[in-house]
Amino acid sequence: MFPYRDDNPTLATPIATFVLIGANVGMWILVQGMGAEPSLSRSVCELGLIPGDYLGRLPEGYSVPMGQSTMCVIGEERTWFTPLTSMFLHGGWFHLIGNMWFLWVFGNNVEDSMGHTRYLAFYLLCGLAAAAAQAFVNPSSPIPMVGASGAISGVMGAYIVLYPRVRVHMLVFLGIFITRIVVPAYMMLGYWFLLQIIGGGLTSGEGGGVAFWAHAGGFIAGAALIYLFRDPGLVAKHRAMAKTTQGLGYRER
Repeated sequence: MFPYRDDNPTLATPIATFVLIGANVGMWILVQGMGAEPSLSRSVCELGLIPGDYLGRLPEGYSVPMGQSTMCVIGEERTWFTPLTSMFLHGGWFHLIGNMWFLWVFGNNVEDSMGHTRYLAFYLLCGLAAAAAQAFVNPSSPIPMVGASGAISGVMGAYIVLYPRVRVHMLVFLGIFITRIVVPAYMMLGYWFLLQIIGGGLTSGEGGGVAFWAHAGGFIAGAALIYLFRDPGLVAKHRAMAKTTQGLGYRER
């Protein structure tokens, strides 16, 4: 299932969401060479988060193959801020486009609930919480973690708290057939969260290159942090506009 839009109006231009999308795309182009080697592997090695290295759980000299003669060597000097830089890196075009699409669909309305500056802080905290969750589950992992999905999971966690009954339009792929359905946000996001828990439980949390526990951790962090970061005045204005324009339902909190 793939969400392509929601029935949720916005109060203001989502400047911070545009900035975050621009930062991710800029890193992909300027630092990661749009996926070309050796820029891609080097960026993932140097700026991605390797839990076992960051936490000192791997022996010095341990090498992690990164493709085309690039190796991540444990014990080499790395920066302390890789948990931050890792959330602006991606492993491929589909990884980047998918993440940015989810950020756009759900991020603009979450930004509406707290304002531009607070939203940026909220996003970064969710990304750090997601990285911490994955590292906690597998602290000796030698696999570099990259991607904005942990932070975006936090945005999705906030969305399900703020706008649980908003209609989300989705594409459903059934083999060679594609159909469209409309479901409440709590159903789509709840199902997505359940898949992360199942995926994390069936694997070490990194099945198929997916950091399931980072997704789950970011989602939970976003659902909790929204109570601290939301602006009640902005939330009330948003709900009033939504009821006036489309009669959307919300859970009052």
